[in-house]
Amino acid sequence: MNFAFSARTAGDIWRSRVGQAGDRVAFQVREGDGWRSVTWQQADMAAREIAGGLAALGVGVGECVCVLAQTRLEWVLCDVALVLAGAVSVPIYPSSTLEQCASIVKDSGALTVIAEDATQLDKLVSLVAQIPKLRLVFLDGDSNLEKADAQAPKAVRLDDVLAAVGKAGGATPRSLAALREAGQAWLAGHPAELDRRTDKVEPDHAFTIVYTSGTTGRPKGVVLTHQNMIESFASAIRAFDLRDTDMQVLFLPLAHVLGREMEWAPILAGSAIAFSAGASRIKFDLVEVRPTFLAGVPRVFEKLHTAIAAAAGQGVWPKRALVRWAFRVGARYATGLRRGELPSAGLRLEHALADCLVLSKLRARLGLDRCRFLISGGAPLSAEIAEFFHGLGLLVLEGYGLTETTAAAFVNRWNRYCFGTVGPAIDVIQHRIAEDGEILMRGPSVFTRYHNNPTATAEAIDAEGWFHSGDIGRIKDGFLCIVDRKKDIIVTAGGKNVAPQIIETALKTRCPLVSQVVVFGDNRPHCVALITPSESAARQFGSGSLARAASQLELRAAVEDAVAAINRTLASFETIKTFAILPADFSEAAGELTPSLKVKRDVVRSRYSHIVDALYEKPVS
Repeated sequence: MNFAFSARTAGDIWRSRVGQAGDRVAFQVREGDGWRSVTWQQADMAAREIAGGLAALGVGVGECVCVLAQTRLEWVLCDVALVLAGAVSVPIYPSSTLEQCASIVKDSGALTVIAEDATQLDKLVSLVAQIPKLRLVFLDGDSNLEKADAQAPKAVRLDDVLAAVGKAGGATPRSLAALREAGQAWLAGHPAELDRRTDKVEPDHAFTIVYTSGTTGRPKGVVLTHQNMIESFASAIRAFDLRDTDMQVLFLPLAHVLGREMEWAPILAGSAIAFSAGASRIKFDLVEVRPTFLAGVPRVFEKLHTAIAAAAGQGVWPKRALVRWAFRVGARYATGLRRGELPSAGLRLEHALADCLVLSKLRARLGLDRCRFLISGGAPLSAEIAEFFHGLGLLVLEGYGLTETTAAAFVNRWNRYCFGTVGPAIDVIQHRIAEDGEILMRGPSVFTRYHNNPTATAEAIDAEGWFHSGDIGRIKDGFLCIVDRKKDIIVTAGGKNVAPQIIETALKTRCPLVSQVVVFGDNRPHCVALITPSESAARQFGSGSLARAASQLELRAAVEDAVAAINRTLASFETIKTFAILPADFSEAAGELTPSLKVKRDVVRSRYSHIVDALYEKPVS
């Protein structure tokens, strides 16, 4: 068994990994036109200096420290530093508002915040007067990342923020470079202190507090222990067969629990991480790094599916015909694999030719020619999209979990999968389906409490230790199928139950002109939907403008056809009777999407209630 799996805490894992891997490459970071490699030893030295600097600032064992930054190497180094210092990391999404940042800092009791840049520091200025002892650190230099607050009216200057902090009575924020310099001096004077701190941490001590994304109301701080983390992430390694030769490109937000799994599982396994330089750079990063696995949310795969499908329809006729033939052959071949059928000699030959002429070249063009599998999590992925990628020779493994289960609780395996499901439970999870269909779980990877919220804890975990997920599901042949969020189930005026998520996912998959769908019908006579146009719709019908596309009768006719096709697969009470196309897509900046790109139904319902009401005033045939 790998040494990491017998570790008691994250600190044990890190120290053992550095001792074992030493001068092997741990991380890769874009630098200019190339990539800079960072070894485990180099990363350890940097993390120890940061840990020493935090200790010099006064950060104690068990103290909470917030990290407000985009996914980048320095985020991980600070995370490891907090582990080595015996502290508790509290991630904050860089897209969070001033009010959201303040809420998390106050609720967690953090007295130190590590922020990415001036834009993020600026969100904390008002807190300085409220928390006089607040210590601020900022990551120095150009991160080569797209700014989270891209819609800010003007750039925020660091000098102005530093002056504002001083005016508010706070201590001058330190740069990461200055913190590391202070850490070097502290380590020289306290040569054994970091190891002593790390050794004081027990498995049941908090490793991190991750605040939920807020789709179900006010965010709650989920306390995840070192044991939770080790049990969950080690199980994920066994499920995915992660190896020390693997390489991933990481772009998921590290404030999300799936992002943290994709950070720490490779540390356990000894595999390398390349950090993407931003959303617009992902396609280039993939081609340059050629990862062996990749994790993303469904929107990433949905958009990639749309782009590939659109590209397949372009070019001269012989080329289009060749690509479509190759896609059909790939689909037939993959369907047989899923059924456990041995392909005929003719199909094997045909597939080899299709792969040589088209499919392998497409995978290489995407930078996924070395990819053993792709991981999808955070929201439902349609079976059709998973089947499409399988036909291209790319296996998408969908999983399911929550912050409270330390990421994945169920997951499809590379050698045992069923599209349209989220797979079997991981080997440390017990599960059962309650009488009302709710998924219940318990085990060493499941949390035991919300921070400062005993009432919510008691509501979520029953007397027998079962965590009530709030999701409705069913088990078939050992695979879990997610129906919907319990609170999102629509009960029509006629008393019929409708699971909107299934309908929404089906429509998005069938119609590439649709970006988002939200179905309504609670206490109403029938279901209606709000639909946002996709980028493809904007190009095809609006000369690049979503608003112009939304007003075109041709788009509405195309969407009507797609809705009619979906309706034919549904019971009459589930069908969408009418819909409205909005002039813009939902966005995180507008508060309609969570940072993991899930729709905030309550926000959409409130913001567009007048449009929904108007839909119900229309006569229904």
